[in-house]
Amino acid sequence: MIQPGENSLHAAIDGFLRSLKIERNCSDLTIKSYSEDLNSLLEYFGDYAGGIPGVDQIDVLALRGYVNYLHQCQYARSTMARRLACLRSLFRYCCREGFTTSNPAKALRTPRAGRRLPHFLTTDQVVKLLEAPAANTAPGLRDRAILETLYSAGLRVAELAGLNVSDWDRDAGIVRVLGKGRKERVSPIGRFAARALENWLAVRQADSTAPGTHQKAMFLNKSGRRLTTRSVARMLEKYIAQTGLDQLTTPHTLRHSFATHLLDNGADLRSVQELLGHKSLTTTQIYTHVSTERLRQTYDQAHPHARRGSEPK
Repeated sequence: MIQPGENSLHAAIDGFLRSLKIERNCSDLTIKSYSEDLNSLLEYFGDYAGGIPGVDQIDVLALRGYVNYLHQCQYARSTMARRLACLRSLFRYCCREGFTTSNPAKALRTPRAGRRLPHFLTTDQVVKLLEAPAANTAPGLRDRAILETLYSAGLRVAELAGLNVSDWDRDAGIVRVLGKGRKERVSPIGRFAARALENWLAVRQADSTAPGTHQKAMFLNKSGRRLTTRSVARMLEKYIAQTGLDQLTTPHTLRHSFATHLLDNGADLRSVQELLGHKSLTTTQIYTHVSTERLRQTYDQAHPHARRGSEPK
């Protein structure tokens, strides 16, 4: 985390990051992302703009210089948009806390980011991946339970790593998930994932000397402690190589596949939003574009007058 210095901008940034943790209950990963974005601003002022000014000395021209610097560094539009959003949040905090009386970031225009469709797997590819782990070893049973749970409940990998054994209600067929902003939601678990969890729990062995948070964890590493998100990613990389699936596949791909397959099979958008734990419906709507694109491809392949070479006379 950025440490406060004598300059008020350092102090403002440090206070802003603390407010994200205390007031908005943001995750450590979110705070780390904000910190890195704001470090970029400090580096620009310190290395290219003649020194780090006080908060009340920063005007819109100074921030436009920073935006021009981002352009020169050829950052992706999505990165620039995120950093400008971070600036707006910072200066809203600064106005509220009395560091300055105006918000120079309000006048900045956010570059329009091209919308990339999420990468997802077909149902056959998902089945191939889910069946890749060995069914006769403890690590294999754990890995199969992880993959089945990611796909069945549409979880983020951090949500999966944070699951405790007590979060699974077997009778109700649900798991209680702690999502972004530490907001709790309930996700259904299908029968294949339930069976995989049962098989894994039959062989699961926690380290009795580990802190309680590790002993409660649903998914453990080989030392009997809570599995990390990076370990899940490495595990998936192994099975991607084993099955020959697209190298773009990540743990989040199973979440994308979950949403896409629900919509393809008639689920309504609002329900998918709730299942994914999205705060805004706009975030979920990208999956309608995926389904529309697949529909278009099917049409182009199947309809005689959609194909090339079938030009009207």
